[in-house]
Amino acid sequence: MQIITPHYILMRDKVSTNMSVAFDKTIKKIAPFDELIEEFQTAKVTTLRENSLLMPGLINAHVHIEFSGNKTELSYGDFMGWLYSVIENREDLINECGKECMEKAIDAMLDSGITTFGAISSHGMDLEVCENAAQNVVFFNELIGSQATMADALFTDFTSRVDASKAVKREGFYPAVAIHSPYSVHPVLIKKALAIVKNEKLKLTAHFMESEAERNWLDSSDGDFKEFFENLLKQKSNVSDAKEFLDHFDGHNVLLTHVSNANESELETISTNKHTVIHCPISNRLLGNKTLNIKNLNDKNIRWIVATDGLSSNYKLDLFEEMKISLFMHSDAPLLDFANALIRGVTIDAAQALGLNTGEIAEGKNADMIILDLDKEPNEELAIHLILHRYNISKVYINGELKKENN
Repeated sequence: MQIITPHYILMRDKVSTNMSVAFDKTIKKIAPFDELIEEFQTAKVTTLRENSLLMPGLINAHVHIEFSGNKTELSYGDFMGWLYSVIENREDLINECGKECMEKAIDAMLDSGITTFGAISSHGMDLEVCENAAQNVVFFNELIGSQATMADALFTDFTSRVDASKAVKREGFYPAVAIHSPYSVHPVLIKKALAIVKNEKLKLTAHFMESEAERNWLDSSDGDFKEFFENLLKQKSNVSDAKEFLDHFDGHNVLLTHVSNANESELETISTNKHTVIHCPISNRLLGNKTLNIKNLNDKNIRWIVATDGLSSNYKLDLFEEMKISLFMHSDAPLLDFANALIRGVTIDAAQALGLNTGEIAEGKNADMIILDLDKEPNEELAIHLILHRYNISKVYINGELKKENN
């Protein structure tokens, strides 16, 4: 048992003072220090410096660890140009990003206060580093393949990777499933994968409506994807449209990444089925895609959260940076309300979307916590200041264990 006494505690959208937190793997009690030490007399006591802020650890729900070797190899500014550059450099990027490269990316997330991440694993090459990561990991085994002739082989590979992830038994590791996208996965494969999701009660994610090319291909088997599919896959039409893709997920709560080109009907379906949208602003900008219409999501009562995507379409895996870019990108949003929503989008809302008992400083929640060293007493605009100013993260706790210390 431990008792930690910060100067301030961020609890949802309010700041508490003169309180301490008693915890082991979970938060047992939040109360004044004298009350806690009387109840937990043998607890280890940590008293933090002036202007220290205890807040929930951050949750990065969508990141591609296997592609962490990219820095200048891929082309930015246009989605199709980027995609062709990924195909051209894919083998080199994967082969040149071994264990050390992936560990570096994971450690960088830890340094920036990320205590949980959702790894989108295309090949299973990141399984070992994710198993050994300090963070909680939702390990999304990704299914991809639009050609019916390859369905059996692709599904066999997919199930073997799912089984390998299920063999990991360490605390805070959760096997899960990712369906790549509506244009890249055959309906037969989707149905077979969803049977596993249902039977195993696994979390589910998918990319959806990231680009204009995807919009045109799914609507009319035309546009920039037409040449791509004809030349590379000898495929003249889409394997399903957007409605058919979303219909597969009836009865599932899915995390849908990007969604910046979705139409009103698709958003209504997402709202009705209580899916979650993952907002990746830096990735969208670098690949020349639309800015997600957050106001529309709010009007439709669609939960949205914030993630970095991978280093194939970002320059760092830092949610504070991601939130800052989003804060400026959505210039019409009320500043303080939006800043608070962004903070929730990397803490409590992300935890709820992933079905995890974390994301807030509250009794009974997992003790995933970070300590920030503020310059002065926080005011009502704390959320804005947390996003704008890169405060030192002096301690990172995950499941009650001190995983990082930087004084």
